[in-house]
Amino acid sequence: MKFTATQIAGILEGKVEGNPNVEVWNVAKIEEGAPGMISFLANPKYTHYIYETLSSIVIVNDDFEATAPIQATLIRVPDAYACFAKLLAFYDQMTQNKQGVSSLAFVSSSAQCGENLYLGEFAFVGENAKIGNNVKLYPQVYVGDGCIVGDNTVLYPGVKLYRNTVVGKNCILHAGAVLGADGFGFAPQPDGHYEKIPQVGNVVVDDNVEIGANTTIDRSTMGSTHIHKGVKLDNLVHLAHNVEVGENSALAAQVGVSGSTHLGKNCVVGGQSGFVGHINIADGSKFGGQSGIMGSIKEENKEFMGTPIQPLRQYLVSNARFRHIDEMARKLEKLEKELAELKSGQTEK
Repeated sequence: MKFTATQIAGILEGKVEGNPNVEVWNVAKIEEGAPGMISFLANPKYTHYIYETLSSIVIVNDDFEATAPIQATLIRVPDAYACFAKLLAFYDQMTQNKQGVSSLAFVSSSAQCGENLYLGEFAFVGENAKIGNNVKLYPQVYVGDGCIVGDNTVLYPGVKLYRNTVVGKNCILHAGAVLGADGFGFAPQPDGHYEKIPQVGNVVVDDNVEIGANTTIDRSTMGSTHIHKGVKLDNLVHLAHNVEVGENSALAAQVGVSGSTHLGKNCVVGGQSGFVGHINIADGSKFGGQSGIMGSIKEENKEFMGTPIQPLRQYLVSNARFRHIDEMARKLEKLEKELAELKSGQTEK
């Protein structure tokens, strides 16, 4: 799909400086530009690239002043970064605007489906499921019996929703995400084997949630594993049974949250962090990457890091000292030797 500079300027309410009919069909960093590409310049550190870029169009701020000839057509806007983000959103919407139900998709006769759907090849919608308006189910998506998927939600290829999973409006679930698999519930028996505990609850995802590729959220033993509105989960996150994640919290890749742990609102969790089960985390808590959280956090808006976690400032001080541990060990060994020699001399007297 091609766009002219005039068309793009119309979308961004900008002003064209150069050839208004030049066409672009893809985006690129300004330093990696090529003919047919559109780039942007917002950071002054990259200004020198505008004089050598091969991109056909560059979006710049209104106050940009050129100091040498520029080959590219410019589109001047009040905020180049914000306008480029707007353009990317427009482009993404255009390219992802799929509609229609494939003849290879299956929808149960008892399912309720809204309007303007996209159901790709081998998408499956089970009995008594409810699918809202403008929903997109890409190929090989599985929506189990009794599931609910809200308006404008997108499920990318291979997403699996086990029975009775609820996903709200305006959500995005990336490829391979699995919601509603059994929680890890097993009771040890006297003879050493494990008896499976049935997991009869479900997963509830509120509106405006984004869930990364191959992330897994387990169904609750009873009640619901609950992901509140605005939460953002990266790829490869695992949330165990009966976990609750508060509004607008963000968890980076490979975070693991054990069963029945509750995270508050606006929490931020760095990659590869782990939470033990049955703890409560206060609103606004922030954890650096690879943090080990082994107890509840009661005070809001605090920062932590390390395993086990420490307050961030304390962790940084401790880490700085740890780098000198070899030197400290040598000094201690020397002091012990000198002390032993002093004691030996006193004994001889």
